[in-house]
Amino acid sequence: MKNFVVKTIANAGALAVAVWLLDKITLTGDSTGKKVWTLLLVALVFGLVNVLVKPVVKLLTFPLFILTLGLFTLVVNALMLLLTSWLADKLDLSFHVEGFWTAVLGGLIVSIVAWALHVVLPDED
Repeated sequence: MKNFVVKTIANAGALAVAVWLLDKITLTGDSTGKKVWTLLLVALVFGLVNVLVKPVVKLLTFPLFILTLGLFTLVVNALMLLLTSWLADKLDLSFHVEGFWTAVLGGLIVSIVAWALHVVLPDED
């Protein structure tokens, strides 16, 4: 359970950095507390998308991973971020990613920041 909480916090931090750096990834709210709560909920949705959908997409696109020497990972990460944005809209969360190329750059930022936070944060169960 502790590992799940740490990963969710790392995802929330990584998404916050992407929102801060990119104008076309937006998170709106009335107060800072509401924004933090929304960010944590979006991080949960993002984590579920990465656990449930991403392995299936990676399996189905495995030849493209080999053909592009792994660079197709950027496209898959962008699609997961766009799916998270779509689900957030359906769940009435104020998180939006505008456009595919913004999602590619956002996915890259989220991956790098989440990796760095996973290195720093404890992860034992």
